[in-house]
Order: sequence, then structure tokens, then C-alpha cells
Amino acid sequence: MKAVNYYIIVDKIKQEPLKQNGLIMTESIETDVRYLKGKVISCGEMTQGLSEGDIIYYDKHAGHGISFDDKLYYVIKQGDVVIVE
Repeated sequence: MKAVNYYIIVDKIKQEPLKQNGLIMTESIETDVRYLKGKVISCGEMTQGLSEGDIIYYDKHAGHGISFDDKLYYVIKQGDVVIVE
């Protein structure tokens, strides 16, 4: 599976539950998080500053899911990436 143009294929990284003062916060509290963390699986040939294996943060409303080999990946545009670790 290979991304094309300005698209990026991302494997979403599941975040650990948010803890505050030793208490695990509920899911509704975590929905306030605007950005999701993911690992870049493939970059299109027109993307810049990214490579396979990079850990990125991207807008949670960006892109769409795609199933490949019984695993769910997300396809986003380069403009939806806000941070590269």
C-alpha cells in the first residue's frame, strides 16, 4: 500500500487513558483533545518533511479510514499534520 501525491497513510496510536491526581478520566473528558497521534506508514511523492516511521500529530477530523489486510489505517492530507516528533 502506497500513498500518492500529498496524501499520507497513518496508523493511529492509541493513547493511554488520561490520569489526573491518580484518577482515570472518562472518555468524555478526552474528547476535548483536538489532535491525534499516529505513525506514518506511507507518504505520497509530493509530501515534504515527512518520512515513513515518523510519529505525527494530526487533526482528529481529518481524512478517512481505510481497511487494508484486516487493519484500519487513516488517509490524511499533508496540510492536516501539525507536529512531527
